[in-house]
Amino acid sequence: MAELNFLDRYPSYRDTTRLDELRATEYSHLDHVYLDYTGAGVYAQAQLRAHHERLGSRTFGNPHSENPASVASTELVDSARRAVLRFLNADPAEYAVIFTPNASGACRLVGEAYPFGRGRDLVMTFDNHNSVNGIREFARRAGSRRRYVPLVPPDLRVASAAVDAALKPRKGLFAFPAQSNFTGVQHPLSWVEKAHDNGYDVLLDVAAYLPANPLDLSRVKPDFVPISWYKVLGYPTGVGCLVARRDALAKLRRPWFAGGTIAAVSVGAEWHQLAPDETAFEDGTLNFLHIPDVEFGLSWLTAIGPELIRERVRTLTGWLLDRLVVLRHANGNPMCHIYGPTGLDHRGGTVAFNLLDPDGRIVDERLVATEAATQGLSLRTGCFCNPGAGEGAFDIGRRQLRGSARWGVRTIDDYLTMIGLPSGGAVRVSFGVASTFGDVQRLLDFLEGTYRDRGADAAGLAPRLRC
Repeated sequence: MAELNFLDRYPSYRDTTRLDELRATEYSHLDHVYLDYTGAGVYAQAQLRAHHERLGSRTFGNPHSENPASVASTELVDSARRAVLRFLNADPAEYAVIFTPNASGACRLVGEAYPFGRGRDLVMTFDNHNSVNGIREFARRAGSRRRYVPLVPPDLRVASAAVDAALKPRKGLFAFPAQSNFTGVQHPLSWVEKAHDNGYDVLLDVAAYLPANPLDLSRVKPDFVPISWYKVLGYPTGVGCLVARRDALAKLRRPWFAGGTIAAVSVGAEWHQLAPDETAFEDGTLNFLHIPDVEFGLSWLTAIGPELIRERVRTLTGWLLDRLVVLRHANGNPMCHIYGPTGLDHRGGTVAFNLLDPDGRIVDERLVATEAATQGLSLRTGCFCNPGAGEGAFDIGRRQLRGSARWGVRTIDDYLTMIGLPSGGAVRVSFGVASTFGDVQRLLDFLEGTYRDRGADAAGLAPRLRC
């Protein structure tokens, strides 16, 4: 009956049945309900086969040489660069691909080399991931002004008027996520051009956005795009990249150099010249055995059809939101509080919420994580490395945080106690290529069967380790 109601409300789900076939074949190793696609994608068996077949076909060596093994690796790495640009519809004359260990490493490349200083501000939305928030420390040391654009409840969006006000006619860097990894809110990509018109370079975080949404760099032209490929493809881990406009790269001033990044160097004269291309930003030996897996993964994703994945994610997200909103205890009180939009307008497949007991108290997210695991459900709990979205979700104002740097707290639990929060975060569910209606129904059955009419109790839970 539930599935019939779902299909009646979201009939386009029927057009995505090819994904069910792939779930039964290429994703058959999914031995439980996986609901953490914003944390990491899921790899297909085809990706593993391609990796092993390639490694078994010949010898590959360190790219920084002219020997046959080295040349073979260099050719595959360069081919992967071109594949990334094709996937993003980016002009190779305008954009470069710099391989990094992950998106965090890409953010650090920008932060440490960007020409911050007086007259160059750093503007960020409140809902940035910590890997983007960390850029502020480079800006702080250089004497740049730092401004955060706040979130507006209840949907926890950022008002365009507030962005306009923050982007005063100065120079600097504007950083925001295309999609919040906490609330699923999708911000207007038109902000990129708006920031450029105000003299800002733009770092666009696409970690939560790219797995189920297209990014066309011929139309939207951010200066820096950090990517972790395991978020998009599930495999490989340990490979990310910074896709950057070449004219923006020319503004960066690296604070050091390393093997593989220089054209010439002297010890006696303490002089060096960086490589004239993107390799100037690729420290040491690249992960040459796994970078080619990115190219295969992108071809695999393209063959499935990004629009097919997007529609599957959209319908499942809509149904989950519909059902969470109407979950009730016997006394009529809601079982859930959703953080972010409760509809599908300008939002992605990431849903954050807290469960409530019959008296409206928050059910500790650690309890939900523990009990979900025993029922074979992988979901994520906590603050998701997004403290700004958490502060917005729990309405934590500056008055509560005043002096927090001097509190001397050592643990996240101490911090939560000091600011008077009833929880350390939320429960997050997210969908991707191998998600099904059955996954959503298993989750809903678990939530209703486990927490309906049950009081909140945090006794015996392990301490929180980090945010």
